[in-house]
Amino acid sequence: MFETSLTNKRIAKNTLLLYFRMIFMMLVSLYTSRVILEALGVEDFGVYNVVGGVVSMFGFLNSAMSSSTQRYITFELGRRVMSEQQKVFTTSVQIHMFIALIVVLLGETVGLWFLENKMVIDQSRHSAAFWVFQCSVLTMAVSIISVPYNATIIAHEKMSAFAYISVVEVVLKLCIVFLLLVAPFDKLIFYAVLLLVVQLMVRFIYGSYCNRHFKETKLRCIWDKSMFKEMMGFAGWNLMGNCAGILSTQGVNILLNIFFGPTVNAARGVAVQVQNAVLQFSQNFQTALNPQITKNYAKGDRGAMYKLIIRSSRFSFFLLFFLSLPIFLMTQEVLELWLKRVPDYSAVFLKISLMIVTVDAMVNPLMVAATATGHVRHYQTIVGGVVMLITPVAYVALKLGAAPPAVFVVHFIVCVVAAIARIYILKSLIGLSVRNYVTQVGKNLLMVILVGVPLPLSLYYFVTPDNFLRMASLGIVCMLSVAMAVYSIGMDANEKKFVTDQFVKKFNCNK
Repeated sequence: MFETSLTNKRIAKNTLLLYFRMIFMMLVSLYTSRVILEALGVEDFGVYNVVGGVVSMFGFLNSAMSSSTQRYITFELGRRVMSEQQKVFTTSVQIHMFIALIVVLLGETVGLWFLENKMVIDQSRHSAAFWVFQCSVLTMAVSIISVPYNATIIAHEKMSAFAYISVVEVVLKLCIVFLLLVAPFDKLIFYAVLLLVVQLMVRFIYGSYCNRHFKETKLRCIWDKSMFKEMMGFAGWNLMGNCAGILSTQGVNILLNIFFGPTVNAARGVAVQVQNAVLQFSQNFQTALNPQITKNYAKGDRGAMYKLIIRSSRFSFFLLFFLSLPIFLMTQEVLELWLKRVPDYSAVFLKISLMIVTVDAMVNPLMVAATATGHVRHYQTIVGGVVMLITPVAYVALKLGAAPPAVFVVHFIVCVVAAIARIYILKSLIGLSVRNYVTQVGKNLLMVILVGVPLPLSLYYFVTPDNFLRMASLGIVCMLSVAMAVYSIGMDANEKKFVTDQFVKKFNCNK
């Protein structure tokens, strides 16, 4: 009981730290996105998004390996065997260096060919696009090598360090914006170069922190063939899921470029910026909680694991719904307040994107649980196969004459199907009760929506949010309505008691 209490307090503390990080990052990100769009222009902003998207497609190997690295490092921490921790970390660094080399080779061959022959980019900007591509490839390689260090910090649940380093990264990116405004030469190329420099600096900071605080991160001359094969084998099955994820995002981005040009990519880029800012709320909560899911599995405590999965699913939805509802209702107004020029389709792209990330965030704990078991073949084959349908179905829709928003509608429908598949797979994988999950998560969320939405929706139609004061008022009503619905219907008795006790404790401390 005492250990559970300490765990809950640690999760709460880590979540708060990550929220402070997130709020700062979100505010800076929203400001910098606006200035960068203005400084680069819609055309160059679209070029950067689609060229960077091509490079990130080659990161599918890294995405697959990242989850493998996170799982093995966290699992060994749960077992508390230092020699195994050292072996896993050193092996993961070797693997990620190998992956970085492959990504560079793929980028400089297949990627360059695609850029020169398939991308729809104005001839006058081809040279700039080439240098953006080169910088993006190197930035990707540096970020790949950083993965084992980031994974170790999260596995040790040292979220304060993770938060502070992220803040430093955001401040450096804020400096980029000011330099961009006074740059006397090509701003697009300059922007890509500066992002590469920032990534190199952040990589050095992560490495230095880990070497000082964690014994296992001091690299040793170790070559463990069996560990290498085991981790690569685990990552191999994750590869399908990560390929599907890349295709569902960057594949759709490329389709929009081929059918409609870079201005529509700019609209998607704007929507993704807001979507990612909102998504960080649930990601921070899950980042604090995910290591406990894996550690409980490693200790054989299935009951605690089930509770964490259900709680993570519910609160991930609540956090996103809390933030998304005011943005969903006032999408056009928010974009016009934020940006001087709002690219066409940005509002509808953003609305559907918020629905997509809410579904994905809600079922993400199921993926963490599947990864914790180490048996992901069945999970990734089915879920990855379903998600891979997004790009081909979207292509068919566009070929038949559908408008740009159709690709997002396809994405949302497929995500719902994949979410249902995840629940049933976890039943066979870890014995998760479908009935309990649907009752404690699905039914719970539906009731929160039915109670939380009517009041703000009615106000939106009766009080037009045509100025900042009305927008702020409606936003506050939305959040209060959702918060009251979550507390009264969405939480169980223990969760209400925890929230009430924390509130009383903070209130008494401030007296």
